[in-house]
Amino acid sequence: MVVTTTLLIIEDDAAVHALLKETLTLQHYQVLDAFSGTEGLLLFQQHAVDLVLLDLMLPGLAGEEVIRRMRQASGVPVITLSAKVDQATKLDLLTHGADDYVTKPFDIEELLARISIQLRHHQADSSTSQTLTYHTIVANLETRVVTVAGQPIHLTSREFAILVLLLRHPQKVFSRTNLYESVWQEPYLASDKTVNVHVSNLRLKLNRNGGQYIQTVWGIGFKLA
Repeated sequence: MVVTTTLLIIEDDAAVHALLKETLTLQHYQVLDAFSGTEGLLLFQQHAVDLVLLDLMLPGLAGEEVIRRMRQASGVPVITLSAKVDQATKLDLLTHGADDYVTKPFDIEELLARISIQLRHHQADSSTSQTLTYHTIVANLETRVVTVAGQPIHLTSREFAILVLLLRHPQKVFSRTNLYESVWQEPYLASDKTVNVHVSNLRLKLNRNGGQYIQTVWGIGFKLA
């Protein structure tokens, strides 16, 4: 199975955007395009993204606000692109969630190297981490213990597998077919209500300690709220 690495470009300068897309496509990355902060955040919420290239001066939402909202639910690497060169701006961005800062105009080979480094670090962190967290949910992959707001909850093996899948991709909307075939490892039948029942039970257990953690996206499936 070929694993595709997906990069999201959020850049409103058409020339810079075109250069980035062409270069990254030639490097065999899958590329998602956004030309405003609002559009970029929407794509980020709808797709499993591995890294974000983010301009700061954007229409809609400013880059700083985009980072803030992304960091509420995801640790995906974010490399900011900006003509601002002052040290205070760089330190502020790195403090509030950016993983790297590239000043425009940039050297494309250097940018590719920085992308590769961030992807490698993130993949290493993900593979060695024994826990997944989302807001007040903590799932230990080794002990299979799940806590919500510090309180342990008991999950069946299927419920745990569904939760782990959602936690690994907190911005992605999973269809019932996605969930069933990923967790049960069998073809999904449209008439089968198994996924609905398990998600409903999981949602009830998570919500006992307050909060709404699983959102139904009507006509599509489920995602973390």
